[in-house]
Amino acid sequence: MATHLDGQALLALHAQALDHFGRLVRAVPDDRWQAPTPCTDWTVRQLVGHLTYEQLWVPDLLDGATVAEVGDRYDGEMLGDDPVAAWTAAADAARAAFAAPGALRRTVHLSYGQRRAAGYAREMTVDAIVHGWDLATGIGADARMDPAAVSFGLAEVAPHAGALAASGLFADVVPVAADADPQTRLLALVGRDAANPFGSG
Repeated sequence: MATHLDGQALLALHAQALDHFGRLVRAVPDDRWQAPTPCTDWTVRQLVGHLTYEQLWVPDLLDGATVAEVGDRYDGEMLGDDPVAAWTAAADAARAAFAAPGALRRTVHLSYGQRRAAGYAREMTVDAIVHGWDLATGIGADARMDPAAVSFGLAEVAPHAGALAASGLFADVVPVAADADPQTRLLALVGRDAANPFGSG
């Protein structure tokens, strides 16, 4: 069952997830941008590019634009010569858009249909939490997740893990021991093997 957070708590958790990912982006060594990540199709640079792309959509969608209206506006290489600056600008704009008065009560047009913006914010928060682990693992940084973020992610993902795998958004659920810690269980639900991170998708 999804966690029940009020708007301010959700915004705080979303901001925390973006901040954590941003710290990792700033920590990428010059020689690690082409390194692999647990997302087997993406290098470190491609992973950062994906998260940057996701943030770029937020202001448009919260302003009422449809996916068709945004179209290919953000397609292609978005990081340029300064990936840190590109990520920071996109993340700051996304954070501000969600935090605008009344924004979480709006309806957004997503690829699978309409949804309340608060639900969109929850999706984006989980995305940043999970991909933060991917990025930390890819650059050899401390991959421990914040316990509150893990708890939120588990509550959001657990009811829908099978559907997420079937949709192609994540790899198949990874079997884990019954007494696995919460971070390991969250990662497993989104197709990641904490014990063998580069062997999962």
